Amino acid sequence: MINRPTTEERLNQTAPKLLLRYFLLLMTIIYIGLGICLWVAPIALNLTPTVRRILGGVFVLYGIIRFVRIYREHFQTSKHDRTIR
Repeated sequence: MINRPTTEERLNQTAPKLLLRYFLLLMTIIYIGLGICLWVAPIALNLTPTVRRILGGVFVLYGIIRFVRIYREHFQTSKHDRTIR
């Protein structure tokens, strides 16, 4: 019989989780950066300054909310993890 890993063993690999973790952090930085650019820089879009600032604020707020959610889910150790170890 061939000694192949089970699906559960393949899904518990750490490399894809680590890559996903840092990709999600990169996306939060991009959202916040885009929001700051919309807020500060006069980008050549057909948007009034008020709309640009509102849209920039929404992007920054979304990036912060996303960062907090990702941090809690992927970087913070839960009480359950601490009791097992």
